[in-house]
Amino acid sequence: MVAVGLGGPGVGVEFAPGGVVERIRAAVRGRGAEAIGQLGLITVLYLGYRAGRLVTADDTGRAMANAHSVLGLEERLGFLGERKVQGLFLDHDFLAVPANFYYASAHFTVAAGVLLWLWVFRPEHYRWTRNLMVALTGAALLVHMLVPLAPPRMLPDRGFVDLAALYGQSVYGEVDSGGLSNQFAALPSLHVGWALLLAVAMVAATRTRWRWLALAHPALTLLVVVGTANHYWLDAIVAMLLLALSAALHPFLVPAAATAWGIMGPVPRKTALSSN
Repeated sequence: MVAVGLGGPGVGVEFAPGGVVERIRAAVRGRGAEAIGQLGLITVLYLGYRAGRLVTADDTGRAMANAHSVLGLEERLGFLGERKVQGLFLDHDFLAVPANFYYASAHFTVAAGVLLWLWVFRPEHYRWTRNLMVALTGAALLVHMLVPLAPPRMLPDRGFVDLAALYGQSVYGEVDSGGLSNQFAALPSLHVGWALLLAVAMVAATRTRWRWLALAHPALTLLVVVGTANHYWLDAIVAMLLLALSAALHPFLVPAAATAWGIMGPVPRKTALSSN
């Protein structure tokens, strides 16, 4: 019988479904109220973020002007043109279709999966990961409101193609459709910011030699968001800078045993696994 040590710092080689279930039960026992509180908090923050994004949803003029300014700045700085990256996907269904699917699905599913795993098995890592995600998202919302920015896919005059619309996989409607999405919130790229944060969290929370493969997620996300014409390079750079700033300020604003919403209590020591 093989074993997968989901609860230990490393990835052991013991896999027994019954053992996994028992580890999960032991990890979440007595934490029902905490789970409800976390779900409620995440829901409130998400709804607040969505509402805030709608503030500049109709600011078409500024968003388009800012888009051309960003492209001009990148050209002056000598950045590799986003159109060259998109050229890798155009007319190649076997690349374009998975890229669109990754953009549409991985952002929230990977975040939910990693956060859930951290909450169950690494509560101490879950706490700072959640805090940094909230801080990054809040800072991004402020930038969205101050600097509305149309994504490259809205600039066919500059040679960009809406890859998702081309292949019928778009998660967005028409710009003036009145939906709940602010399509002028390209800056910064939360796809890249979240992906990098989640990858760092997995590297920090585990000890297996394979943990570094988690960094493939932000690298692939960056390639996808640029290749599908949903973001500029600058969007990703600003997201990474905001994440770095949030991480630098976190120890000064949030005590180790607390969160921004009150004390959760000390993290229990895992004596049986402390030697791993």
